[in-house]
This record gives sequence, C-alpha cells and structure tokens, in this order.
Amino acid sequence: MKIKMLSFIALFLVSLLHAQTVEVCEGCMYKTLNEGIQAAKDFDTIFVKKGTYKEYNILVDKPLTIIGENYPVIDGEMKGEIITIVSDSVTVDGLFIINVGTSYTEDYAAIRVKRSKYFVIQNLVLEKLFFGIYLEKAQHGKVFHNKIIGDAVEEYNSGNGIQLWYSKDIEIEHNYVEHVRDGIYLEFSDHCLIKNNVSANNLRYGLHFMFSNDDIYQDNTFENNGAGVAVMFSKKIKMYNNIFTENWGTASYGLLLKEINDAEIQGNTFIKNTIGINIEGSNRINYLNNNFINNGWAIKVRGACYTNHFTGNNFLYNSFDISYNSNINDNVFDKNYWSNYTGYDLNKNGIGDIPYRPVKLFSYIVNRTPETIILLRSLFIDIIDFSEKVSPVFTPDNLLDYNPKMKRIEW
Repeated sequence: MKIKMLSFIALFLVSLLHAQTVEVCEGCMYKTLNEGIQAAKDFDTIFVKKGTYKEYNILVDKPLTIIGENYPVIDGEMKGEIITIVSDSVTVDGLFIINVGTSYTEDYAAIRVKRSKYFVIQNLVLEKLFFGIYLEKAQHGKVFHNKIIGDAVEEYNSGNGIQLWYSKDIEIEHNYVEHVRDGIYLEFSDHCLIKNNVSANNLRYGLHFMFSNDDIYQDNTFENNGAGVAVMFSKKIKMYNNIFTENWGTASYGLLLKEINDAEIQGNTFIKNTIGINIEGSNRINYLNNNFINNGWAIKVRGACYTNHFTGNNFLYNSFDISYNSNINDNVFDKNYWSNYTGYDLNKNGIGDIPYRPVKLFSYIVNRTPETIILLRSLFIDIIDFSEKVSPVFTPDNLLDYNPKMKRIEW
C-alpha cells in the first residue's frame, strides 16, 4: 500500500513539474474556454483574459486550474448549464458567469461539481442564474468568496444559490447569496462547515438542511429571508455565533428545528424575527448563551420536544419569551436573563429569589386564536396572565427558571 501511495505522489509531482499555462482570449490561439480545456494537459493552468465568452455546456474532465483576469464574462445565453466539473483536483477562480438556462426538468447551474474531490470554487460572481453552485456527490471541496445574485420571484421556477446533494467534507465560507430560493441548501450532506456567509433577501430560507448530519454553521448572517434557517430531519448539528435578523412574515422565523436531535445552539443572536426559534419534535439540544431581542416570539415550542436545556440566554423585550402548546414540560430553563422578570435579589448574588415563569396564558390563547393578538397590551391580558401565574392550569406548572439572572448576561 505504501509503495502504491508513493508512486501516486511521485506521479502527481511529475505532472506538476510539467504543467503549463494555456491562454484564452479573442486574439489567442484558443478563443473559448472550451477550446482551452480541450488543449490543456492534466494540471495545466488556463488563464482566461478579460472579455466576454458566449458558451455553455463547458466540461472540465481533467485536473486543471482555471483563472480569470479581471472577471471575464462567461455568458450561457440562457441555453443551459454553463460549467460542469467531473474531474478531481479542479480550481475555478475569478470568473463572472451569467445567463444560466431555466428548466422545469433539469437543475441547470452556473457551475456544477459532479462526483469530484479536492476542488476549489472561489472568487466567482454569478448573476442571472437558475442554480448557482451545485455540488453533486462531491467530497473534500471548498466554496470560498463567491457572490451569487439571483432574481427569483416565485419558488416554483427558482433555484438555490449553493446546493449540496449527497456531498461531504465541504467548506463553504465568505460567500454572499441573495434573491434566490434557498441561499444555501444541504441534502444528505454530512461533515460540512458553513462559515462567515451572508444569506439575505431570499424567497424561502437563508440556509436549509435536510437529512444532513454532523455539520457546523457559524458566524453567518441570515437577514430578511422568507425564513432564516431550517434544520430538518438531521442530527448533531452545531450552530454557533450566527445572526438571524429581520426574518418577518406570517409564518416566518429566524430558525426552524423539525425532528432534530443532539444539537448545540450557542452564541447566536435572534433579533426582530416573527419567531426567533420554532421547535417541533426536537430533543437533547443545548441552547447556551444566545440573545433573543425584540422578536414576536423568542421561542415557540410546538410539541414533542424533550430533554432540552436552555442555559445562560438573554431574553430581551420580546412580545412573548416562550410559547408552549401543551401543559407538559420535560425541558430545563436555568440561569437565563429575562427582561420581563420583576423579582428581587435580597442576598445580592445576582440570582432572582423568586423563580420566573416565562410562559404566559395569553401566549397560549394566541396560539389557539391568533386574532386575539390585538389585545396584547390591554389591562385584561395582564390580569389573566397574573391569574395563570398564581395557579397554572393551561401552561406547564413546572416550566420555571429557578435561577433567573438579575442582569443581562455578558460573555
């Protein structure tokens, strides 16, 4: 086995030593990117000079580095997919790709990576697209510093900005995605890192997980999408230090969790969303050191959620902090700060002497009859909330934070 590996490495190094540069331009020997690829040898570099190249169905079937000078335009003229990569060890850098074809039977993409490994897709600008970057059964790749701008109006005829399907060990960092269906979409894709991206103004979700496990997304911003992030039917997802903001709508939220288990949600900020986190059928999740600020509902629990821990979070000026549709609770709330807490701290240890009950009766009423929201600030609502607090009937009697913090928590 060692001999085979050493032989492979030696062959790879020899190929690099003999690699050359192929130039593509109007006055060059090779006038299109397709011609340059066909002429190139393994591990060559194709240098695409500034200009406009009207071509599509470009196939990269050998290990190459393709670099654009001052963002040459690859114009697909709305005819179909533009670049398809089927080889390992391909880098595409610095192209401006526009006019991807639209189809109701084919998911045409500006750039597709198919069954490939060790690829880098970076510094691209993609506009007038159906799908942007589509990774299909790809592994060990990087998608860095790309700008993806769609013009999606309706979901049924729009694609996603960055899509992963049956892919793993992918790094997606420092991308900007807007005006597509889902900014970033993962399906059956494991062990991926999604970091420092901005996904804004998209029709459906800023980020969407389906049947994907052991992924991390951190330090991203999800702003003004149909909904911020949806994590569905997945496990062991780590969600760190993201910002979910201005995701407003009648059925919108910063983060949707559906059938999620064994996850970590830490250091995130949810600000001005209709619902900060909407939870259903999700268990054994740790919510630690998150900020919920000026949301309609900070957290809405719809049922079948067990053994979750909410610790050290700040709940600031939300219309409702916690919403439950059941009077049974199996979750723990401990050492959170609640801006609506009116208790006292006689021993000055920073912990309120009276437990805080975050679920209000009015929240229960609004869940059952949404029209009653117009009574939100009325004296009548204050009275019924107080009566439920004294003697809980409709809300969980054991849902209490026994150690509410007296001051906002700083980390």
